[in-house]
Order: sequence, then C-alpha cells, then structure tokens
Amino acid sequence: MWLLGVPQMKDHTLVLLCSLWAAGSLPAADYYVGPRGRAHALGTHEAPWDLGSALAAGQGITAGDTIYLLEGTYRKRPSELFEVRLQGTAEHPIHVRPAPGQHAKIDGGLSIQSPTTHVWIRDLEVFVSEPLPEKPVSGGSHPRDLNRPHGGLHMYGGRDCKYINLVIHHCNQGISCWKDELNPEIYGCILFGNGWLGEDRGHGHCIYTQNDQGVKTISNCIMTCPHEGSYTVHAYGSDRAYVNNYLLTENICYGQGPFLVGGGRPSHGIRVLRNYLYGIDMTIGYSAPYNEDCEIRDNVVIRGKIETARYRTVTWKDNVIVPSGDLSRAGRIAPVLLPNKYDLNRAHLVIFEWDGTDAVEVQTDGFLDDSDTAELFHPEDPFGFPVAEVVCRNGAIRVPARGEFTVFLVKARRR
Repeated sequence: MWLLGVPQMKDHTLVLLCSLWAAGSLPAADYYVGPRGRAHALGTHEAPWDLGSALAAGQGITAGDTIYLLEGTYRKRPSELFEVRLQGTAEHPIHVRPAPGQHAKIDGGLSIQSPTTHVWIRDLEVFVSEPLPEKPVSGGSHPRDLNRPHGGLHMYGGRDCKYINLVIHHCNQGISCWKDELNPEIYGCILFGNGWLGEDRGHGHCIYTQNDQGVKTISNCIMTCPHEGSYTVHAYGSDRAYVNNYLLTENICYGQGPFLVGGGRPSHGIRVLRNYLYGIDMTIGYSAPYNEDCEIRDNVVIRGKIETARYRTVTWKDNVIVPSGDLSRAGRIAPVLLPNKYDLNRAHLVIFEWDGTDAVEVQTDGFLDDSDTAELFHPEDPFGFPVAEVVCRNGAIRVPARGEFTVFLVKARRR
C-alpha cells in the first residue's frame, strides 16, 4: 500500500516523518554546481547543476541547504551577473561556497535580488577577465567606450545576508550595496585593482554604498584602489539619498582611495571603529548642512587625517593620527593581528614600522599554537605562493616588515 507516494511503513515512522515535514526541519541537503553543469542534472558532485539556475531559485534550494561550487571558472555572458534569489532563515541560512579544497572563480559577478534572505556567500574569487582599455576612456561614471563587463558584487534587495572572505578584483566596481539591501554583513573581503581611468579621473570604488533602515556592517576587509579619484569606502549620496546606520570596523585600507561616509543629506548612526589606514584620509560627513551622531574610536591613520563635518554629537576616543612628516616622532605602533571569525585558520595582519627593522615580532594571541606555521600572502595575490612562512614560538611569530606599512593575509597551517 502507498500513501501519497510514500511506501507503507510502521505507524511511528510515518508520524515522525510527518512531524518533520510539518516543522520544516527535514535535514539540510548539499548540492553541487559546476562550470559545465546543466539545469536538468541531478545537482550531485558527479552531475552538477549550472550556477545560474541554482542561485536563481530554479532548483528548489531550501533553508539550510548548501550549494557547493566545483573547481573552475563560472562565466555568464553577455548578461554577466548571476542573479541570486534564494531564501533561507535565521536558524537555517543557505550557504554558497566552493567545494572543500577547491577554488571557484566567477568571471563577471553576482546580483543580489529580492526576495533573497539569510544567504551566506563566501570564499569565492570574483573578477573580470576582459582587460581595461590601454588609454583613459571618456570622462564620467558611464562612459560608452568602456567596453567590458561591469563585474563585482551588487546588492539590491537581500535581507540579513553575509558576504564572507570574497576576493573581488579588476571589476569596474568591487561592491555596490544599496538602500534596499537590509542588514548585510560584508566581512573579510579583499578588494583590489577595481575601477578604471577616465580622461577626467579615476572611477569605480572598492565599496559604494547607501543605507537608511537596518545596519550595514563592513568589517575585517582589506581594500586598495589603483586610480586617484576612486574610494576604498564610498558611503555617499546626494541630498536625496540616505547614508545612515553603518558599522565600519577592523578594515585595512591603503594605497589610493579615501575612506568617506557622508553625503548631501544629514546622516545618523555612523560608527567607525578600529580601522587601519595608510596614506589615505578618512572623512566622516560631506556637504549636508548638519549631521546627527557618529562614533570615531580606536582608528589608526598614518600619513593621512580624520575629519568630521558638522556633526551634532561626536564620540571621539583613542584615535591615532600621524600625518605626513617625520614618523619617528610618533612612537611605536604595535602590529595588529585580526583573526577571522568565520575561518579559524585565517587572519589579516597590519604592521606599521618606521624604525628600519626588517622583521617584527607579532603576538598571536591564541590564533596560532606553538609549532603552527603562518603562511603570509600578499593581499593582492591571495591565491599565489606565500611570500614567507614563519613558525609560532612562545606565542609569537617573527614577520618580515617591508618599510613603513606591511599588510598580509595569514593562513594557519596546523602542526
């Protein structure tokens, strides 16, 4: 005898199964996509789906499921961006990540659309393979002669999503995170080489964002821009846009690209804590006639400055600012190791050193145990070979310092 397609079974087994269905607590499933996957495949390791149909909710992905990307490069032309329309829950988010031990690359980008909720996208490489023009293109933000895909990660309508440890490079813009994306967390991402050079100036930013409701969190990222005129953080809008409710913390910014939070409309709820900048300025507030409240605390800015503009309430505490000049007068700044909360084998390390030494001792504070090895990667070559490997001894590692400023991606290799 069959009941709705379910074979006859003992009463208590059927009751348990029905209870699980009613509670929505059936075990989460793992599915696979591949660069040459097909929408009508099984979604297994041996018969993977294509990425587009899986992300666009065409394969019945439900809360708690994981989509594993098999090794290789995923490319969608001419539309370029893979749309995400998945729905997880707070208790059971949907995970999108590479298969264990594999390197998944997206040549193009991702577009996060409503009704996406509680999706965690992590550990992917996102880039555009088409080269930039050899000469500057025409001026403005939308030049017609910039003939290449935009690329990057663009958030238009997600809710409570996390974007973790992404490497985004050589796109026209790294990340766009707009007002209708609510409560995102952008964490541990590395952004470099994004933007283009116009006849007027550089364009494109590491992160361009606006916000009103909820809180946008940007944390533990490494950001740098190749062109003057681009920004590392560009939380900005006209007098018709909103730049409210941000938490920006433990980010490392260097090279070119100022760090801006502010626009033409009054801002509130701005918290900027424990960020580390070298050679660039931090500006909180822009052209608005007034702003409400900001908290600027524990930031370190070397060869730059911090400015706040027309805030009614400013909480300012323990910021270290060393403008250009004789840095030896500033005293010593201890190295900062920032362990990754989503990957226990990963951290970011920033070193400020102007005493001429070629190596610095860094306390690992439990990130590494004695005899563990720290592999140090240049953040603009995170998938290449480590520039150094050092062994933890007595709770510390001795790390090469390369002038006034050094930043590393650190990967732990356990003994």
